[in-house]
Amino acid sequence: MHQEILLQRDCEAIQIPSGTILILPAGTRVIVTQALGGTYTVATPGGLARIDEKDVDALGLEKEAMVPVKTAPEGTLEEAVWSQLKTVFDPEIPVNVVDLGLIYDCAILDSEEGKKKALVKMTLTAPGCGMGPTIAADARSKILTIEGIEDADVELVWDPAWNQNMISEAGRMKLGMV
Repeated sequence: MHQEILLQRDCEAIQIPSGTILILPAGTRVIVTQALGGTYTVATPGGLARIDEKDVDALGLEKEAMVPVKTAPEGTLEEAVWSQLKTVFDPEIPVNVVDLGLIYDCAILDSEEGKKKALVKMTLTAPGCGMGPTIAADARSKILTIEGIEDADVELVWDPAWNQNMISEAGRMKLGMV
């Protein structure tokens, strides 16, 4: 994409890879390097940062409507969760978290009240990445758009340790590893 933009207003962002929240002032020149899954990775004078969809107007762009996902009659809630997880991206890598091999487990539980809760175990490409909580929160918010899911828990785990062999064939193709 690599589109240069002048920020139209002060904007909250998350510094990559530390995960530190910062404010980018109006008038800052940024270059959009990745726009996937409703988030925007921008190169700033101070390094890379991630701008959330709620602040997309600072970039002069339109916010995409996030509509509830309806599961197909033949689809299961677990399949819908996996599908939504494919819309979550690491801000530095243009491959979704499923194809990166970062999702280790997905289960749907029934509460005593009959409500459905999604439980997801996820890792990161590096244990020291400060973006973990942000990516996990992205995953949780996408899961909660699924009709029939009332709650979601995305747990960051480190065992087994992630390695490049966990990347799917589609992910390898996107990264030019095939």
